[in-house]
Amino acid sequence: QVQLVESGGGWVQAGGSLRLSCAASGRTFSPYAMGWFRQAPGKEREFVAATRWSGGITYYADSVKGRFTISRDNAKNTVYLQMNSLKPEDTAVYYCASRKSTMLGSSYYYPNNYDYWGQGTQVTVSS
Repeated sequence: QVQLVESGGGWVQAGGSLRLSCAASGRTFSPYAMGWFRQAPGKEREFVAATRWSGGITYYADSVKGRFTISRDNAKNTVYLQMNSLKPEDTAVYYCASRKSTMLGSSYYYPNNYDYWGQGTQVTVSS
């Protein structure tokens, strides 16, 4: 079994920055990809960013391109989401997720394609 634990959320004013971390544990942790999703009150969970665990591929939602950066530290089994120039519309619970097997292209964008999820961390951006 794989456990994912997010941290780094909090309250920030518009224009500020936060760095989220997602630490993975479990003897079977060997993902193909890791992703970040978010869910605002009354809305569906939406894709934010994803990366192939071996590197070389990253994807971003249009709404965060140029502001957010996903990165990973394979030795620490940790994936990060650096969030800059935050906007009030970025307010949500942010979740990390992992995918065990190969997936291609647009599959990264869909939460149903991920196998394990963290419990989420709240990000609140005030105007």
